[in-house]
Amino acid sequence: MTAGLLCAGTVFGQKAERKHIHEGNTLYSSEKFTEAEIAYRKSVDVNPRSVEGAYDLGNALYRQQKYPEAAEQYQLVTGQSERLLSENREANATRLAQVYHNLGNIDMQSKEYAKSVEAYKQSLRLNPKDDETRYNLALAQKLLDDQQQQDQDQQQNQDQQEQEQQEQQQNQDQQDQQQQQEQEEKTQEQPQPNEQMSQDNAQQILDAFLQDEKDTQEKVKKAQAKQQERRRTDKQW
Repeated sequence: MTAGLLCAGTVFGQKAERKHIHEGNTLYSSEKFTEAEIAYRKSVDVNPRSVEGAYDLGNALYRQQKYPEAAEQYQLVTGQSERLLSENREANATRLAQVYHNLGNIDMQSKEYAKSVEAYKQSLRLNPKDDETRYNLALAQKLLDDQQQQDQDQQQNQDQQEQEQQEQQQNQDQQDQQQQQEQEEKTQEQPQPNEQMSQDNAQQILDAFLQDEKDTQEKVKKAQAKQQERRRTDKQW
């Protein structure tokens, strides 16, 4: 009885899943992507492992430009690539190729060109005849090359600026060091304040002594001159 109930529940779940997917497909065909999203989400709620539900939900989200959410659903599908290809390679390869193509487009939107290149390559491995994917791959590769060149140029400019700044700093340090050395040499050449004051005082004392000696000599000369004058006067008398 338990086995019968489980089987009946599984059949009921599959029918509900198919019903919601069918409703979603009808709405998707009418470009009612928001309503289709709701229907596909119901199918995933019934069967969280539904590859078809995840694929269709990803497409509905993609058409609404809800790229991160769409990528999440697509990655659920690509996570089962090996099983899908082993079950029905021809049919599932086309579906997986479209999934990788859309993932490449999403990565292009976010400028993750390296990831988009890999996604397009994987899509072409599954469907080599898809010219749109081949064109997108060429464009993504060109944008990736430009991005890498730009990053390289920016890195070179940054390295050059850092080198110039380092050289300027070294030159400034050398100038500062030279100025400091010159200042120290000037300081050593100049007499110390106490020594300067002592020399000044000594010079003042010497000058005063010489002046006193000069004054004394002048006084002696005057005295001698007076003495001689008196002698001449006395003779006249």
